[in-house]
Amino acid sequence: MGIEEHLNSLGLRLPKPAKTLGSYVPIVTTGGNLLFFSGIIPVENGEVIVGKFGKDLTLEDAKTPAQLVVLSLLANIKEATNDFSRIKRFVKIEGFVNSTEDFQDQPKVMNEVSNLIVAIFGERGKHTRIAIGVNALPMGACLEVSGVIELD
Repeated sequence: MGIEEHLNSLGLRLPKPAKTLGSYVPIVTTGGNLLFFSGIIPVENGEVIVGKFGKDLTLEDAKTPAQLVVLSLLANIKEATNDFSRIKRFVKIEGFVNSTEDFQDQPKVMNEVSNLIVAIFGERGKHTRIAIGVNALPMGACLEVSGVIELD
């Protein structure tokens, strides 16, 4: 089963690829086999999901923004490579969680991102990761994710 069929079986659909908000690109591939992706924030129906974990959002609220970020990433990969089968493995995921100074569950928020990637890609989806709590993110977003993928 292909990635898009697998997404459909999970009840998920790819959005249109996100447009950048500045003088950068969403994805860069090296002359070798690495794909670097820029920070992705959760957008639903054209609206950024905003808020701070520990104040406006709880751990139970993490699933939707995590899904939106992963699906946006996949849409960007599809546009850049035209072929999900080229993904050899996810190497590193960097998660920036907009949170209060006393919120300490950034890894649990990022588990939603990691778990979905592994659910979609299996062993190829397992990656190294960092989960960082930050005071603010662009446009008030609750989450931003960037990282590195190895291609065949």
